[in-house]
Amino acid sequence: MNLVVVICVLLLVLIIAGMAVAIILGNKKEKKSRALAVIKGTRTAGHESNEKDRRGEQDKRRAEIAKKLKEQSDDDSEKKRATIAARLEMAGMKITIKQYWIFSALSGVGFVIGALLSGFGIFVVIPAGIVGLIGFPHFFVSRRIKKRQKKFLEEFADALEAMVRLLKAGMPVTEAISMAGREFVGPVGEEMTRIYEAQKVGITLPEATRAAARRMPLTEMNMFATGVSIQAQTGASLSEVLMNLAGTIRARYRLKRKVQALSSEAKSSAAIIGCLPFLVGGGLMLINPEYMNPLFETFAGKVMLIGGGIWMMIGVLIMKAMINFKV
Repeated sequence: MNLVVVICVLLLVLIIAGMAVAIILGNKKEKKSRALAVIKGTRTAGHESNEKDRRGEQDKRRAEIAKKLKEQSDDDSEKKRATIAARLEMAGMKITIKQYWIFSALSGVGFVIGALLSGFGIFVVIPAGIVGLIGFPHFFVSRRIKKRQKKFLEEFADALEAMVRLLKAGMPVTEAISMAGREFVGPVGEEMTRIYEAQKVGITLPEATRAAARRMPLTEMNMFATGVSIQAQTGASLSEVLMNLAGTIRARYRLKRKVQALSSEAKSSAAIIGCLPFLVGGGLMLINPEYMNPLFETFAGKVMLIGGGIWMMIGVLIMKAMINFKV
């Protein structure tokens, strides 16, 4: 009977996990399509056809170049994003792959020891070790990537405007990038400095900016790399392109802040719902430990704990996907 219960619980967990993964993948696909529309500068088919009627031959050529650059950047990003070295580079972590796996192994051992000290059986110890070895390091690096990208966006518009002022003053593009790398600290300064150093050793400026876009896979950075590449091939005014890009970044940032303010109530509700079972369980343990002991000492209680924990995690991921609005 216990085996039947375990099989039923596992089947339900797999079904709910599949639904959660489908929702998350759907959101990522929608985000990618929106980013493609932003970089192409198109919104609807009718709008695109009207734009083609009004644009001149030079604008059409620039749009075609931008499309090719975007496709090449997407292909390179997909190849790099799948590697651990690329993720460490995106996070700005100065460690090797060997060191990453050493830390992952230590994390897995720590999770296993924690599960053993808590009195759980082999059915909990093995998943805990897998989470510590693969899941927790991946989560940690992802958090570092998001934090670095957020800090980059906060200063990127200021860096572009500073570069525009230098370009209008007659300074070359490479020197303007070098000056931005010296004046700004954090991710913006690091990426601008790497672009300048790459250009000094013989790499062309468009290739250096595309490499920076792979390290910082943001729509704004892809637009910057595309603008520099178009300027190098068509001779367009880079200062005007960068000024328009800075205005676009500021408008997107204001919209993101507004969306965060409007969704703060839903996020607070999700946090309260997620913490409520632990608070209630902890209170019952303090008030009446004998009442809660069967949940930790019996096989059926441990199965319910595992199933409840997995369902809670899936529910939190689904709520996060529902309230994580993309701009």
